[in-house]
Amino acid sequence: QLQLVESGGGLVQPGGSLTLSCAASGFTFSTAAMKWYRQAPGKEREWLATIRDVAGNTLYLPSVKDRFTISRDNAKNTLTLQMNNLEPGDSAVYFCNVWTSGLGYWGQGTQVTVSS
Repeated sequence: QLQLVESGGGLVQPGGSLTLSCAASGFTFSTAAMKWYRQAPGKEREWLATIRDVAGNTLYLPSVKDRFTISRDNAKNTLTLQMNNLEPGDSAVYFCNVWTSGLGYWGQGTQVTVSS
């Protein structure tokens, strides 16, 4: 059974940092393109970043490119999003995502709140 479990969210002050993790199981993680999304209240879910399979090539939403870093540890089946210089507008529920066998899968999300 495919499973994605996000963790690492919390309350952080503006300018602070957080590292989100996504533990993956039930599929061949090392060959899957993995993505991070977020969804703020009243807004559509927004794609943030993609890391491709073994090559590890990355793509970012331009507004987060200089602040967020997506990475993966294929030995631990773990996806990570390092977020620096956080802003109140980054407050949202953050999700990891994978498409495999023609279906998209999501974790339950982890809440990030940026506030002083």
